[in-house]
Amino acid sequence: MKPADTRVPVAFGPIPAGVPVDVVLDIGNTETAVGWFVDGRLAGYGRLASDARRTADEWGLWLRQLLAAASIEPNRVSSVTVASVVPVLTPLWADATVRHLGRHVGIVDARCSLPIRLDVEEPFSVGADRIVNTLAAARLFATDCIVVDLGTATTFDCITADGAFLGGVIAPGVQTAADNLAVRAAKLPRVELVRPERVIGRRTETALQSGIFFGAVDAIDGLVERIRREWGSDARVVATGGLCTLVAPHCRTVDTIEPFLTLYGIWLARPCARSGSALERGDPDGLYSDVSGP
Repeated sequence: MKPADTRVPVAFGPIPAGVPVDVVLDIGNTETAVGWFVDGRLAGYGRLASDARRTADEWGLWLRQLLAAASIEPNRVSSVTVASVVPVLTPLWADATVRHLGRHVGIVDARCSLPIRLDVEEPFSVGADRIVNTLAAARLFATDCIVVDLGTATTFDCITADGAFLGGVIAPGVQTAADNLAVRAAKLPRVELVRPERVIGRRTETALQSGIFFGAVDAIDGLVERIRREWGSDARVVATGGLCTLVAPHCRTVDTIEPFLTLYGIWLARPCARSGSALERGDPDGLYSDVSGP
């Protein structure tokens, strides 16, 4: 097993009174993660299921309570930056932050003037999570990188040492595949996602756990090796996402585990985020919005 050789700057603990805080939101299909940064260091974070049935007030109250638990008053929030892959939730969060923090959001996506180049056929289709992940990897490692994000989908994204995003691979997520198997196979139960002691399962439950877990590990190693061969680069492999600390330590190809890579990438993209005011003009895609300043 590999330790989490983290390079994302963190400084968990009490925040001195009056110090301004940058809030970032990673709105994913399964979870929404919130982080707050002080002087470029992650000072705290929280997570909540991404439920489109919640109202803007419910999201806002949760966020305000989360920050209050860290002794952060709304007037100390200097910026709120969002990277979202769930379009229906983005305007809800934009409304929530205005109502409960008094701040308009900045939106990070492929339409921003980014410090990385999207060298792909359809640059505007690249998800915000993939953008901020590769931006963070480029800043932290300054070498060719493959970012493996173990979330609702498992993504493999390639960025060169000079900041060119080359594309990658999008595969079913580990938990997503397991859940779908239980739905489509009548006699197969849902099982807890854990590392089994043996590959050969002696019961249906352990056989499923083996297939799900070791199948994910070997899929990651196999795809990384294919990507490296096709790319012609011995790229550094950086794992992140909700399942990275469970699965990635068992992957022989993973060099670094960065659980907070996405949050850090959103913080890095903060100066080039688009104004979220487009969401309030009935322009949810922001086609007519300007790029906001630092």
